[in-house]
Formats: sequence, structure tokens, C-alpha cells
Amino acid sequence: MATVEKTLTLTNKVGLHARPASLLVQTAARFRAAIELTANGRSADAKRILQVLQLGAECGTAISVRAEGDDAAGAMAAVEALILERFNEPE
Repeated sequence: MATVEKTLTLTNKVGLHARPASLLVQTAARFRAAIELTANGRSADAKRILQVLQLGAECGTAISVRAEGDDAAGAMAAVEALILERFNEPE
């Protein structure tokens, strides 16, 4: 089983609040890989909205993303693109 890990920094204005967290969960759900997020000393399953929200990740927070599974590379690429594109927010 493939495992991919990266640390990314949130640059969108609101961090992982309702809309961005929802987009992240929807993106993660497209893959079979297990995707774990770690920030502020907490871990979350990227496919569970309440866990993602409980990370309390704001703009500037470094998030460790770990994907494990057959499609881990694709899952990591999709999550990374979403974060780097600031969740498609204008600012």
C-alpha cells in the first residue's frame, strides 16, 4: 500500500471553516485512500466533516496530510491542489 505525506499551509482567509472543510471532505470522499489531517496537535479523518472542523485550523496553520492506499498519490494531489488554490476563494 502506498503512503504519501506532505505538510501544507492554509492560505485562504477563513482556514478550515464550514465551506472549505466541506470542499475538503467532498474531495477526500472521492478516493479509497485513508486521508488523515494533523494540525494544532489534533488529528482528523479527512472524510469526516466534524473531525475536520474540530482541528480549528485558521489561515497560516500548517497541516500535515497523510494519504494511505492504492490511490494515495491521486488523493494527495487533489487535496494539495484544493489547499494551494485556497479552496477556490477569491482572496
